[in-house]
Amino acid sequence: MLKRSFFRVGLAAVTTLALVGCGGDPSTADPNDNASADGTAEAETETFYLSAIPDEKITDQKVKFDKLASYLTESLGVETEFVFSKDYADSVTKFKNGEVHLVWFGGLSGVQARMAVPGSQAIAQGKADPKYKSYIIANKSTGLELAEEFPQAIKGMTFTFGSPGSTSGRLMPTYFIMQNNGGVHPDEWFSEKPGFQMSGGHVATANAVADGTYQTGGINYKTYDSLVESDPKIAQNTVKIWTTPFYADYNFTIHPDVENAFGEGFVKKAQDALIAAPAGSDALKAINRESIIRATNEDFDGIKDTAIQMGLIEE
Repeated sequence: MLKRSFFRVGLAAVTTLALVGCGGDPSTADPNDNASADGTAEAETETFYLSAIPDEKITDQKVKFDKLASYLTESLGVETEFVFSKDYADSVTKFKNGEVHLVWFGGLSGVQARMAVPGSQAIAQGKADPKYKSYIIANKSTGLELAEEFPQAIKGMTFTFGSPGSTSGRLMPTYFIMQNNGGVHPDEWFSEKPGFQMSGGHVATANAVADGTYQTGGINYKTYDSLVESDPKIAQNTVKIWTTPFYADYNFTIHPDVENAFGEGFVKKAQDALIAAPAGSDALKAINRESIIRATNEDFDGIKDTAIQMGLIEE
């Protein structure tokens, strides 16, 4: 059931209550009230709803994704509207409930969403996403420096992950920490239990390390590289000390009900529109990518297997 259905139910309830509250009888309402001047019923306008995991400040994200929505409106010929999600779990819930049709998910949240909605598909990803990576960063006061070997010294330091639902800020850093410490969970391995950034995404992680709230942290490489270029505080107070191996991450996942709402073949039409987004366009800037390529659900089987292995999802 798509978002329009929720709107219809709510509108009907409000209309009925208004009639009763004003002394009116819903049964006597004029059936022609919703007719146009020429006597024909007005056609409902379907809106295509877009959302994204909040891996940055929500206010910054809305400005960017409103521009992607404008591009999709023009390319698809249907009104497209961006709906923000307050956290990673909220983006999955909105998708599961049919409140949004297309979501820019991380690897893990995308797997969770597709498991919750049979028939949903990962249709596109950034060209960089099949070979994504995370950084471990440190406050410069730690004296740590970039190295090829896993930084065992972080065991005795404070550490923060990003959002609990983040692939690049939680799942994969956890996986690679365990891969390099004999399989011990970070909660038991670190001298002090790691923290999380519950809002603000990867930007919050970078700031927490730069401020010295945490000495070290795990972060999305694209966000960190961008912040080093644009934010003097991050550049002057933090240092990248280790880079993880590659893994698959972000993707656009689409709800199967769009075929009913917007016509047969709409999934392919949306996929083609995303892939055709021009280089350097605001549509691509919304997701911080240079180009978009096709994606399939199978591209993220490795993420799914890792999450199951670590007990974050159940098969």
